[in-house]
Amino acid sequence: MIQNDIRQVKQRFGIIGTNADLNRAIDVALQVASTDLSVLITGESGVGKESFPQIIHQNSPRKHAQYIAVNCGAIPEGTIDSELFGHEKGSFTDAKDLRKGYFEVADGGTIFLDEVGELPISTQVRLLRVLESGEFLKVGSSKTQKTNVRIVAATNVNLEEAVSRHKFREDLYYRLNTVPVRIPPLRERGDDVLLLFRKFASDCAEKYHMPPIVLTDEARQLLLSYRWPGNVRELKNIVERISVIEQKREITSEILMLNIPALTVEHLPALLPATSDDNVFNNEREILYQVLFDMKKDVTDLKKLVHEIMNGNVNINNVDDNKIYTHVHEAPVHEAETLKTSPSRGQITIQDAETIEETLSLIAAEKNMIRRALYRNCGNRKYAAKELQISERTLYRKIKEYDIE
Repeated sequence: MIQNDIRQVKQRFGIIGTNADLNRAIDVALQVASTDLSVLITGESGVGKESFPQIIHQNSPRKHAQYIAVNCGAIPEGTIDSELFGHEKGSFTDAKDLRKGYFEVADGGTIFLDEVGELPISTQVRLLRVLESGEFLKVGSSKTQKTNVRIVAATNVNLEEAVSRHKFREDLYYRLNTVPVRIPPLRERGDDVLLLFRKFASDCAEKYHMPPIVLTDEARQLLLSYRWPGNVRELKNIVERISVIEQKREITSEILMLNIPALTVEHLPALLPATSDDNVFNNEREILYQVLFDMKKDVTDLKKLVHEIMNGNVNINNVDDNKIYTHVHEAPVHEAETLKTSPSRGQITIQDAETIEETLSLIAAEKNMIRRALYRNCGNRKYAAKELQISERTLYRKIKEYDIE
C-alpha cells in the first residue's frame, strides 16, 4: 500500500528514482501531510526540495486553500517583513497603500519558506511568534492579527551550525524542525543518475524534435562516478546542453569530459590518490592491508600442512621440499628464514608455526609483495601499481626505499 502511494506521488510530481532514502523522504512527507506539524526539508542545492512542500500540501486537508512559495534568499532584507506580514499605509517611504502579507493571504493554507536560513534575525523573531501563537503584526501596525497557516521550510545550509554561530535562532530552529525530511544528494542515489539522464534526454528530444542521446558503457560508469555538486539541476542542464550541441547521439566518455569541465580526478572517488600527506598515508595503509591478508592466508596454509605432518596424514620423507615450502617460498624473507633455521623436518611442531606468525615482518612482506607484482607484470611499474592499487609515484618511492631491482 505504501509503495503504491509513493509510486503515485512520483508520477504526479515528476519524481524520478528508486533510491531508498528518496522513497523514505516521500513516505515521511505523506505521513505528516494530514497533520499541522511544521516540516523542515534539508538537502543540497539542486536536489529537488521544492517538490516536497507541494506533496505535503496536496495530501493535506488544506489542499483547497492557498499554497504560497517564498524564496527568502531572493527578497531584500529591508522589504521581507512587509512581504511576509504586510504593512500599513504610510509605515515607510514607499508604503503608499495598505498591503496584505503572505501570512494573511495564505490563511488556512500552506506557506513554503525556501532558503529559510537566509532570514534576518528580526524576521526570525516575527516568524517564531507565528509558529508559537499564530499571531503577527503588520509593519507599522500595533494591531495583532491571527493566521492559521501550515509552515514548511527548506534550507541547503546547516542550521545547527548557523545556530552555533548565532546566525539563526535556536528556538526557531526547533520549532521548524518538528519533522525533518532529508533529501539525499544525487551522488548517493546510485543508478538514479542513469534513470534521470534517460528522462531528461527523452524530454529534450521531444522538445526539440531530435533523436535522444544514449550513453556508452564507459560513459555510464563515468557518470556514476561523478560527485554532482549541482545535483539533479546540474544533470538536467548537462543533458540539455549535450543534446543540443553534440551531433552524435551516442555519447562516449570523451564527449562527457568535454562537456563537464569539472569532471576531473578530484571529483571522482578514485583508488589512486593524489600527492597530499593524507593520501600517501592511505596508500601505505592499503598496501599493508593486502600484505596482512596474504600473510594470514600463508600462515593458515602452513599450519594446515604442519597439522597433517603431526597427525601422520603426510609422510614427511615422501614430501618434496617444494611442497613443504609451497605456501612460504614467496612469503616474506623473515618467514622463510624462520622455517629454514627450525629443527630437522621430523621435529617441526605447532609452536614453530606460531613463532613464524609472530616474527613476520611487515616491511619484508611489503617488499615481497612489490617484487611479486613486478614479476607478474614483467617489470611494468604502471601495471604493478594498478594491481597493488597504489599510485605509480608511491611504487617508485617504495622501489627506491627498499632497493628493489
